[in-house]
Amino acid sequence: MGIVVKYHCNGKLIAICDKDIIGKKFSEKGFELHVSENFYKGEEKSEAEVLRIMKEGKNINIVGKKAVSLAVKNGIVHKDSVRKIKGVPFAIVISV
Repeated sequence: MGIVVKYHCNGKLIAICDKDIIGKKFSEKGFELHVSENFYKGEEKSEAEVLRIMKEGKNINIVGKKAVSLAVKNGIVHKDSVRKIKGVPFAIVISV
């Protein structure tokens, strides 16, 4: 599927990202989106696995067209919460 998942802070923070944009920087109007390998490079997962992880996650950074589309399509993220920098969508899920 091309989506990778990486866990941080003992699983309390999850980074989910399209594999093909890892290591890239996107800048627009004074904002920068740095999809750093250190933060996002993780294990590639199937769509079903990524969806399960999204549904169970409390704090998630989601970046990229495939990953964000999966989150919106399945009600994890509302489409109005998605932002873009240079056409690259991203969303943050914070659950309390």
